[in-house]
Amino acid sequence: MRRAILLLLAIVVILVLALLVVALRSPPVILLLLGWLLLTTLQNSTPLVLTALGGMFSERSGVVNIGLEGIMLMGAFSAVATSWFTNDPWLGVLAGVLSGGLLAGVHAIVCVRLKGNQIVSGTGVILFASGFTTLMLWVIWGTKGTSDSVARVPDLYFPGLEQIPIIGGIARLSPIVYLMFVIVVVSWYVLYHTSFGLRLRAAGEDPSTLDSAGVSVDKMRFAGVIISGLLGGLGGAYLSIGFESQFGKLMTNGRGFIALAALIFGNWTPLGCLIAGVLFGFLTGFQYLVQIMTGIDPGFAWLGDYSYFIQMIPYVLVVVALAGIRRSIPPKAVGTAYEKEATA
Repeated sequence: MRRAILLLLAIVVILVLALLVVALRSPPVILLLLGWLLLTTLQNSTPLVLTALGGMFSERSGVVNIGLEGIMLMGAFSAVATSWFTNDPWLGVLAGVLSGGLLAGVHAIVCVRLKGNQIVSGTGVILFASGFTTLMLWVIWGTKGTSDSVARVPDLYFPGLEQIPIIGGIARLSPIVYLMFVIVVVSWYVLYHTSFGLRLRAAGEDPSTLDSAGVSVDKMRFAGVIISGLLGGLGGAYLSIGFESQFGKLMTNGRGFIALAALIFGNWTPLGCLIAGVLFGFLTGFQYLVQIMTGIDPGFAWLGDYSYFIQMIPYVLVVVALAGIRRSIPPKAVGTAYEKEATA
C-alpha cells in the first residue's frame, strides 16, 4: 500500500511536469519555472516541517498539541516586533522561538500538571494568540492589517549555483531552510538514539512502565510540549522575517493545522514529517505555478476563472490524504492524562 501511494505521487509529479513542458514548449522558460517551483516548494514546506516536528515531540510524549497554529502565530509576531524594536532579525528569530516555547509551556501546565482537556487547551492557545497578536498590531503599529516592514533574516547566497539549470533557483535561500534539514536529522537521532528519546517515546506509549522505572512522566511530557513550542515558534518566525519582512493579521493562514496533517501523514516520524511537509509545500507552490502559467500561455487563461478552486486544492488534498491515503498509528497513550499510581 505504501509503495503504491509513493508511486501514485511520483506519477502525479511527472504528469504535472509533462503538462508544463507540453504547454509552454520553451525550454528556457520551463527550466526557469521548474527552478522557481523548487524554490517555492522549499519556502512553503519549511514552516510546515518545523512545526510538524514540534508536534511530533509533543504527541510522542503523549500530549496532543492542536495549538500549533497559535504557537506559530505568536512566534511570527514576536519575531517581527523584536526585529522592529532592535533592528536585529536574529534577535527576532530568538524571540519567536522563546515566545512559542512560553505559550507551549502554558499548554503543558494545563494538560500535564492540571490534567486538563488537551483539545480545549490547544483551542485556547489558538484563540489567545489570534486575539493577542491582533491587539498588539494596533498597539505597536496602529493598524489592524499588517505591520510595517522590518529587517529580515538575510539569505545565504552561493555564487555560481544560479548558473545550474533548475538548481539555480535556490541560489538564495534563508538559512532557516537549511536549518530545517539539520533539525530533521537531529530530531531523528535524538528520538531513536538517545536515552532522552527513548524515555520521551515511552511517555507516549507506556507511561506506567516509564514511571515504574523511576522516570517522571510529567517531566518528559513537559519537555515534549516545550520542544513543540520552540520549533513551532521557529516556524512562525521564518514566516514573518525569514520569508516575509512583516507580520500580517492571522498570517499563518491554517499552516499550523496543515502541519498537524503532515505529522499524522508522516506517521509521527522525523522523515515522515519531512516528506509530508515537502509534499504539501509542493502542492501549495503548484497552485501558484498554475496562476503564473495563465499569464504566460494564453491557452491557460481560462484557469483564471477557477483561481479560488485552485487555491483550495492543497487543503482538499490534506483532507484526502488523512482520510484514505495511508493508515497512521498514533502513540498509544497520546491525549490521555497520566495519573501517578498511589504507592502503599
